[in-house]
Amino acid sequence: MSKFTGKTAVISGGAEGIGFSIAKALGEQKMNIVLTDINEENLQKACLELEANKVSVLPVVLDVAKEDQWELVAEKALARFGKIHMVVNNAGVGGESGSIESQNNKGWQWALDVNLMGVVYGAKVMVPLIKQHDEGGWVVNVASIAGMGGVPYSGAYTATKAAVVALSESWAGELENTGINVSVLCPAFVQTRIYDSERNRPAQYKSDAINSDDENSFLNRAKELVKNGIEVSIVGKRVVEALNDGEFYIFTHPNYRPILEKRSRDIDEAFKKSSESPLLQHLVNQKIEML
Repeated sequence: MSKFTGKTAVISGGAEGIGFSIAKALGEQKMNIVLTDINEENLQKACLELEANKVSVLPVVLDVAKEDQWELVAEKALARFGKIHMVVNNAGVGGESGSIESQNNKGWQWALDVNLMGVVYGAKVMVPLIKQHDEGGWVVNVASIAGMGGVPYSGAYTATKAAVVALSESWAGELENTGINVSVLCPAFVQTRIYDSERNRPAQYKSDAINSDDENSFLNRAKELVKNGIEVSIVGKRVVEALNDGEFYIFTHPNYRPILEKRSRDIDEAFKKSSESPLLQHLVNQKIEML
């Protein structure tokens, strides 16, 4: 019997893409699935498919940027399944793309509210409920390989995903002795509709920003890479594999390792430079004080 059997996972942005892939993979492990999404029509279709595969599923419409809606999800999940063991903070948007000087405040706020605050609200509401039953559990935050390094013309997306990585690192330390495992998923290009996020952009975040030719060229290249990315079904199976192994960072593209290794080397070189600075010699051998 799987360690997931009979337990309950709440998944945001679960009607398609990576969220649905994770839902299917966890459903195969006999987990109860609370599937949430902002798009009710897609949500119902996804639930029908899960039910056809004998997965016990509860659909709940959710705008992750609204904390009160998360609380309603929790109420419905507890009423149906009794306990919550996992939250998968997956819902995300591409945000405002473009150059530094063309950034639009509404687009940034949209990315911040969904990609970052949606994760905060999900954990804030669900983690206390996972703690309640003292059976342990999981917090899975979906970031991106973009959160491990910058991507031109994608400041809002990159910044919010980097924040999700940092949040996950913080929460892993905070929850270390609670039996709740934290993981952060950092995929590269996957066949999803991330670059079609506009279809779900609420009216208050609408903008009239117009990209330059250079920006459009970059974005078109990114869309092509997504189109030719790995099959989304792989991601859900990889998440289950990683959770079984207790992995914190969950990567889906091992071919991106040299990029992160270069960043690590650059950081190490910067530390070497600081250790050689006459201004900082008094700190070289000083004991580190941690919080």
